Amino acid sequence: MRDYIVIGGGAAGSVLAARLSEEPGSQVCLLEAGPEDASPLLHCPAGLALLPKTGQYNWGFATTPQPGLNGRRGYQPRGKVLGGSSAINAMIYIRGLPSDFDFWESAGNPGWGWDDVLPYFLQAEGNSRGADCWHGAEGPLQVSDLQSPDALSQAFVQAGMQAGYPRNTDFNGHSMEGVGLYQVFQRQGARCSAYQAYLAPHRSRPNLEVRTGAQVLRILLDGDRRACGVELLCGGRRETLHCQREVLLCAGALQSPQLLMLSGIGPGAHLHALGVPVQVDLPGVGAHLHDHPDVTVVHSLPGTALGVGVSLPGLQRIARGAWEWRQHRTGMLTSNLAEAGGFIRSRSAEPEVDLQLHFLPGKQADHGRGHTWGHGFSCHVCVLQPASRGQLRLASPDPLAAPLIDPQFLSHPDDMARLVRGVQRVREILRQPALAQLGGREMAELDAVQDERAIADWVRKRADTIYHPVGTCRMGVGPQDVVDSQLRVHGVQGLRVVDASVMPRITSGNTQAPTVMIAERAAALLRHFAAA
Repeated sequence: MRDYIVIGGGAAGSVLAARLSEEPGSQVCLLEAGPEDASPLLHCPAGLALLPKTGQYNWGFATTPQPGLNGRRGYQPRGKVLGGSSAINAMIYIRGLPSDFDFWESAGNPGWGWDDVLPYFLQAEGNSRGADCWHGAEGPLQVSDLQSPDALSQAFVQAGMQAGYPRNTDFNGHSMEGVGLYQVFQRQGARCSAYQAYLAPHRSRPNLEVRTGAQVLRILLDGDRRACGVELLCGGRRETLHCQREVLLCAGALQSPQLLMLSGIGPGAHLHALGVPVQVDLPGVGAHLHDHPDVTVVHSLPGTALGVGVSLPGLQRIARGAWEWRQHRTGMLTSNLAEAGGFIRSRSAEPEVDLQLHFLPGKQADHGRGHTWGHGFSCHVCVLQPASRGQLRLASPDPLAAPLIDPQFLSHPDDMARLVRGVQRVREILRQPALAQLGGREMAELDAVQDERAIADWVRKRADTIYHPVGTCRMGVGPQDVVDSQLRVHGVQGLRVVDASVMPRITSGNTQAPTVMIAERAAALLRHFAAA
């Protein structure tokens, strides 16, 4: 009999399954709907440029039409493979501001303040720079400096400094503010996903079962409202698995609430309307969905300029880089594409940084799903603490149907105001001598846009996610909260949610590292609970 069933093999599920199976007496089963991470595109860092064009490893969801985006449907990529979204993302290592976690604690979640969570960040981290008061060096999740940062990325950092921003060599040190090159989740020139870091080295453990192609359809509850197992679809056949201790839901901010609702745990009126028997009426399931709204400023460069574009010389350079990566795990294909960036204030009056920048030494179109011919560079800007809140609901009781994802992007006017200021700050940086001397020009569509109202109109045409949905199974003690401070689902025994969906408020930056931290702390809670 299994002790734990872990649903989802992503950033959180990989950590939990690995940590719990360290105890020889615990039988752990991890269920992942996607396949093994066998493709070279998942291991070669720059392979992420091609992943949006393949559906095999990506759920590829879309939002409902967004009024704040002129009625457009946004793109919602989510990893569908061992490693989850940590296997397809841009590998950027960011924890967030200490105030992010202090807010979690103040929202009724003791043990989640900055001083409480920092040890779990350090425990997870294997930083190539070594250990200090801010960093761990012995953790499984390998964090490295970029091997071969592009000259354009380094020019962006210089341009940021020319615009008045400080150089920051460690966004996870004493301050996040400034511009610099990102550290990345890589080991010796290859992606280090949460699966590769935590679970792959331990697949031979006799008490660990990992099943791929196993899509969970619902969580089973006994008569005492205790989670006792799952129903799943694997190889075209329905199966039922039971466990003795706990079911651990790690399907992410979009699919964890979906699976709770499919199991009858969620807003009662919504479930009743769809004919789903209500087991536990929890109105907060699927609520409070939020994400970092983002927009990209693109410049074109003359063909003789630095960088790689979709051009014959650029393709020849990529071919040489592919050979070097295959042979030595070095060279340009060790790039995570979003090599440089920064954290800045949209105006001097802001008490903390409120914008994040991601700079790419190439022209990006439609999340990388389209091609833009020629050389150039792109700079994303996103709002770190958006005020807009949306929701996720079931489209139907069919467990194989995609959920209705409604982030309500830019529904709060403060988000638009910050994003407009962000575009203005990015333009100031990109016009500095370090980049201007290369002869670049802003893409024509934006070049004609100057005043704030026109920028806002342009933002509604182009903004979308930067891939950080959170909050749909919020942690807290209020009537709209879904889990308590030990991540136990309110009103259900033996069921916890462990992923980015539990965040009471989004962290200021990329969300992989905080998700791993949540799972590390959950594993510690479970070990303590089992020993009690």
